[in-house]
Amino acid sequence: MKRVLTYGTFDLLHYGHIRLLKRAKALGDYLIVALSTDEFNEIKGKKAYHNYETRKEILEAIRYVDLIIPEYDWDQKLDDVKTYHVDVVVMGSDWKDSPKFEYLKDYCEVVYLDRTENISTTKIKEDIMKNLK
Repeated sequence: MKRVLTYGTFDLLHYGHIRLLKRAKALGDYLIVALSTDEFNEIKGKKAYHNYETRKEILEAIRYVDLIIPEYDWDQKLDDVKTYHVDVVVMGSDWKDSPKFEYLKDYCEVVYLDRTENISTTKIKEDIMKNLK
């Protein structure tokens, strides 16, 4: 069984997220999503609209996702790869060449997928704010 792992906040779920999860799942047999906790998002300077439990419940309903684990900090990635016997780590192409993921190439394959154009949680929030004005 080929295991794939990806990381993210997955707030305000949109078709870009779904496409990323679908493409990640296509790279293997079993997709693990490490979902950023509210506390970790705070460390990253992010504020999710939905709390961790709600975001987890939404992801659990997606057919491409087999397992959701909490992402507590930047440093857990190697432990996750080893603990869950991960063959491939998948991230958006905006993380390409980042030392936060590149070191994992010594332990598994690392694949960067292009993001879906013209959609992001940040864009959705910006569009909502524009419409409120």
